[in-house]
Amino acid sequence: MEALSSSFLPRFPDCRISSAVGIEKNPRTKIIAIYSFTKFHGSLMKLVSNSAERIKFKTMLMHPVSENKREKQSLLADMFKSVDDFICSHLDLPLRPSIDPEHVLSGDFSPVDELPPTPCEVVQGSLPSCLDGVYLRNGPNPQFVPRGPYHLFDGDGMLHMIKISGGKATFCSRYVKTYKYMVECGLGHPIFPSIFSSFNGLMASIARMVLNVARVLTGQCDPVINGIGTANTSVALISGKLYALGESDLPYEIEVTSDGDIRTIGRQNFDSSEPFMRMTAHPKVDLDTGETLAFRIHLVPPFLTFFRIGSDGRKRADVPIFTMKSTAMIHDFAVTKNYAIFNDGQMVISPLEILRGRPPMRVDPVKVPRLGVIDRYAKDDSGMWWIDVPGFDMLHAVNAWEEDHGETLVVVASNLSSIELDFGRLDLAQSKLEELRISVKAKKLVMRHPLSQST
Repeated sequence: MEALSSSFLPRFPDCRISSAVGIEKNPRTKIIAIYSFTKFHGSLMKLVSNSAERIKFKTMLMHPVSENKREKQSLLADMFKSVDDFICSHLDLPLRPSIDPEHVLSGDFSPVDELPPTPCEVVQGSLPSCLDGVYLRNGPNPQFVPRGPYHLFDGDGMLHMIKISGGKATFCSRYVKTYKYMVECGLGHPIFPSIFSSFNGLMASIARMVLNVARVLTGQCDPVINGIGTANTSVALISGKLYALGESDLPYEIEVTSDGDIRTIGRQNFDSSEPFMRMTAHPKVDLDTGETLAFRIHLVPPFLTFFRIGSDGRKRADVPIFTMKSTAMIHDFAVTKNYAIFNDGQMVISPLEILRGRPPMRVDPVKVPRLGVIDRYAKDDSGMWWIDVPGFDMLHAVNAWEEDHGETLVVVASNLSSIELDFGRLDLAQSKLEELRISVKAKKLVMRHPLSQST
């Protein structure tokens, strides 16, 4: 088998994080921080509400009228950055390993730069001329070194690709040019919040929420219209077009150019006639019908919505799932010829956790996980049924199919064996592969056994 030289691959230098990211705190610093926050929190909203007028007055005195807007936005950006720096320096709790950039962005996870199409040297043998295609992967890679808390899942989506054609190979790395990426690129620093890391202590959480509202109200960003996603999780071919996906936003269409480059075309809502702001990063494509099955979760009822995208690239009507009792962190699901299967697990999303200064995602230890089965072409959830599956918290569905003329559903999936570590200590989290068999007629689990000890 021919080999490709590794000289084209991006290097992974030791990450050097500014000391401003993690500031050591002592009791005296804590007292000063609390006092400063009291003054800060009491005046921030007043400051934001009249800052535009003050800045406008200042720019009118200093610059021509044509430069007012640009100067105003620049001064606002500087003010907001100073407030953000204050939060990171004085209000954040000591950073846990899972949100400490010095720990997270090290080794193979050190940030790398974009790499334009670069020829790969074939050091042994040759590439068959008939081999024509690409290997494309997606993953988080921060555009800027974070100043404060950072989780591994926070990074901007970066696509790495090897294109093989005509007996030659080309490597390329490009960021997905999301709305978040473009706004922060223009500002020169990160501003968008993260569900995984922004809520680090009550004072810091409240301050960041106020700051984010101020950014929206002053026009620095418009996440309601344009989304806040990173598109950093997966890649999918939907209705003949290529997309980069992240479950906090809509997919971004991308294109592989003839010279081996990657171009972002834009955010796609699949011509939806209904409000549609995000979808799973793991849709399922049926090669027989050409349709794509997907879902999204919500913080209010219905907590889960199932839908299809036709082979024509148009989204079909939503199927709201009202039998979900709360917001579960459903990351993936399974699909067979006639059914879709969802896992309502112990990882839940509770916005009230923010009021305690903690991330909204938590583990509910008393909740009994269950699987929900719904017809692929159901108009509503009236025919959906659930079965309890204690101790089963699915992360990814590996495969699913039907046996016994559709009377038995077989699901192969990874089960998080240490769910409490899934987001807090990714380096310690473990899962095992399991096979589950479900009787459609009896509507119950008939067999469950492990396929591996850990993965």
